[in-house]
Amino acid sequence: MVESTIRYPCFVKPANLGSSVGISKVKRSEELTIAMDLAVQYDRKVIIEKAVNAREIECSVLGNDDPVASLPGEIIPSSEFYDYHAKYIDEGSRLVIPALLEQSQIEAIQELAVTTFLATECAGMARVDFFLDKQTGAIQVNEINTIPGFTSISMYPKLWEASGLGYSELLDKLIDLAIERHKARQSKKTSYEP
Repeated sequence: MVESTIRYPCFVKPANLGSSVGISKVKRSEELTIAMDLAVQYDRKVIIEKAVNAREIECSVLGNDDPVASLPGEIIPSSEFYDYHAKYIDEGSRLVIPALLEQSQIEAIQELAVTTFLATECAGMARVDFFLDKQTGAIQVNEINTIPGFTSISMYPKLWEASGLGYSELLDKLIDLAIERHKARQSKKTSYEP
């Protein structure tokens, strides 16, 4: 199935895990079983997807019913792809914030980030990750992170800082959004009386 529909190279990954844990890039058929065995150690559901020759672009989204998107940033991994080691252990990966993009690309990514956020009914915050095809310039949504990293090395707060919203202001805004969402839920009935 992989050979005839997806082809190599491809990525094999656990469906419900973060930080690129359990992900393998498979270049030939004899590597597929090893990659599958690794992925099922972390999840009962495994995704196999075609590898693309693309730049990795990320965009932070903030809001509830009327969200806004940050400037996009780019990840340049220290290894072949942005795996766990490249994210947290090897210090050679680089974050380019803001990403070096044309204005039309920035606007398209921001619009797609907000559209993705709304389509998945997110609230508060999320980070939307994109692939920007190196040959065609096509933009693809890769995934949405509904609880993005929030450490000193995380893209989410760094993208907002580059967009003019500092860390403490970002925390205040997230608290305000949580209170807003809580009040909206409290205004709904919680019991049924026929």
